[in-house]
Amino acid sequence: MIRIAAAGDIHFDRQSHNRLGQHMDDIAEKADIFLLAGDLTQTGHPEEMQILANDLKKSPIPVIAVLGNHDYHVDQVSSVTQILKDAGVTVLERTSTILTIKGETIGIAGAKGFCGGFIGASGSDFGEPEMKSFMRHSRSEARQLEQVIKDLDTDYKIVLLHYSPTTQTLSGEKKEVYPFLGCYYLAEAVDYGKADIVFHGHAHGGIEKGNTPGGTPVRNVAQPVIRHAFNIYTLERKLNPTFPQ
Repeated sequence: MIRIAAAGDIHFDRQSHNRLGQHMDDIAEKADIFLLAGDLTQTGHPEEMQILANDLKKSPIPVIAVLGNHDYHVDQVSSVTQILKDAGVTVLERTSTILTIKGETIGIAGAKGFCGGFIGASGSDFGEPEMKSFMRHSRSEARQLEQVIKDLDTDYKIVLLHYSPTTQTLSGEKKEVYPFLGCYYLAEAVDYGKADIVFHGHAHGGIEKGNTPGGTPVRNVAQPVIRHAFNIYTLERKLNPTFPQ
């Protein structure tokens, strides 16, 4: 059984010292890997990320992260990414990493993703250059992620996102903002890539559990949703994955 700790939207600021660090002493008793689904900081300032990095250095298990829109805000993406890497965190952006745990290979494909909407209520690659550029960016992000997932030859394929691939985990958010919380292109990437489960954040007012149109389990692990430092999920056998609380 593979145990996964996951959280998103932790929004560290300059006052967040030890907010996660206090949970690192016993995390290895609960989980084998720790996934962070973006919006790691309030504004993407290097000082904020350094405070988080100081906490994550204490983790005795591998930490895998993607960035979120907040982490891009002050245009210091390279700096904050390097801070995480220096702390031993694997940062994914349309890339993957492979871990071997208890004799099984776990492939994790990660990306921030992007918005754009869902079937019947999405933007389109038509009209003004700005709209075409917006949707082409969304589609490009997803298509690159799809290839990363397909390229994994592992016992399990986990996808780590910030934006949501489904409306099911957005329930509770205003429907007017759904197009800014995710995009159906991401669901296509997940389903065509044959992923086993997806973790995402971003939707603070959403719910935890959903599925893609193709039936892939999706978990919204934004802290305002899970109301814990992280939640624990398990992967059992390849032919019978389970995801209990």
